[in-house]
Amino acid sequence: MDLSTTYMGLELKNPIVASASPLSKNMDNYKRMQDAGVAAVVNHSLFEEQIIKENEASDYFSTVGTDSFAESLTYIPEAGEYALDPDEYVEHIAKAKQIVDMPVIASLNGFSKGGWIKHAKRLEEAGADALELNIYFVPTDPAFSGSKIEENYLEIFQSVKSTVKIPVAVKLSPFFSSIANMAKQLDDAGADAVVLFNRFYQPDIDLERLEVTPNLILSTPHDIRLPLRWIAILYGQLEASLAATSGIYNAQDVLKMIMAGADVTMLCSALLKNGIEYVSDILKDTREWMKAHEYESVQQMKGSMSQKSCQNPDSFERTHYMKILQSYQGVH
Repeated sequence: MDLSTTYMGLELKNPIVASASPLSKNMDNYKRMQDAGVAAVVNHSLFEEQIIKENEASDYFSTVGTDSFAESLTYIPEAGEYALDPDEYVEHIAKAKQIVDMPVIASLNGFSKGGWIKHAKRLEEAGADALELNIYFVPTDPAFSGSKIEENYLEIFQSVKSTVKIPVAVKLSPFFSSIANMAKQLDDAGADAVVLFNRFYQPDIDLERLEVTPNLILSTPHDIRLPLRWIAILYGQLEASLAATSGIYNAQDVLKMIMAGADVTMLCSALLKNGIEYVSDILKDTREWMKAHEYESVQQMKGSMSQKSCQNPDSFERTHYMKILQSYQGVH
């Protein structure tokens, strides 16, 4: 049974990748993940705000528009609590590469062009096998157009890509007016992979304290539907690798994503809820399903349920949309 796959040119023993999460902050977890069968790890993110703060240039950003960012500066702990400063983060990557054989992918999380991009080269020199760009930007200015957002993504990607030789992936949100076009623009610009999708964490309001509070909710199995749909649409239309993330909890989810066209499936919430060793169960169930259904390899099934063979995907989507609405019975 051949579970091997290729992601951004990296040869992986199977399609399960641990996505960026607090698990990678503990150095011992790298070995645990490798032993459980994880094929590659995306390290937790180094945030642009952390680098700005480290450079003593955060006065402006700490007071303007912080609620637009993935983790505003009010949520970033002081050094020593859990956040690594840029130097420590680079050292963390270097140490991880010393204790595991699997690829270690560094993650940069930012929203603008700037000095933080130079750290991509440092991460490459530390031994990172690839970089994942998590460009998290929620524009609050009505004058900021959708096309400008796309330009911002492309400029940041190109700035990073031009400084390193290792593969670079871009993690997209599902909120572009044309996801397929944005993915294609990044593909044309040289992106080695597109990761679908980034989850925008929504704030909540504390009615007693009358203040906005961060509210982290892990993904649920239902969240798989969105990346599953777009992986199936994009398969065969891009040169870049496709990574699926959000809502992947078991072997069935992994198999569905591969059949839709994903090169890898990224797990986060499933590991946080069930533990790292849960990966071995997913791999066992994946092998058993493939054997029962006479699949010899991941490559054999990849893209078999995508829209690549559909002559008119737009009509296909409309037809299924109508069928779903007409099939729902509701309560009588």
